[in-house]
Amino acid sequence: MMHNQLNINVLKNAAHLAKSLSDGNRLRILLLISQGKKSVSAIVDELKLSQPLVSHHLKELKHSLLVTVQREGPFVYYQLSDPKVLDMVYVLSDLATDLLAAKKNF
Repeated sequence: MMHNQLNINVLKNAAHLAKSLSDGNRLRILLLISQGKKSVSAIVDELKLSQPLVSHHLKELKHSLLVTVQREGPFVYYQLSDPKVLDMVYVLSDLATDLLAAKKNF
């Protein structure tokens, strides 16, 4: 029973993480901040997204523990919480590419 409960909790956590990664703009933000910490305004400028949209996605990414926040005076910077986050994005991208290529072969 304990083993099944652990699996359910692990799967719930994985599902929550997958949901957080299910938006293309969130993935774009993660890729951008993988290059180093960025302010909201820098993310807005570089990705050509609205400030409210970027703030919403950053809130979701922070809630999912995928990014961390660093305050420096009046500025707030976001960065990846763990380099494995970027690895995960690349694995998902590779899997999507492989699955789409296989689909074309049928």
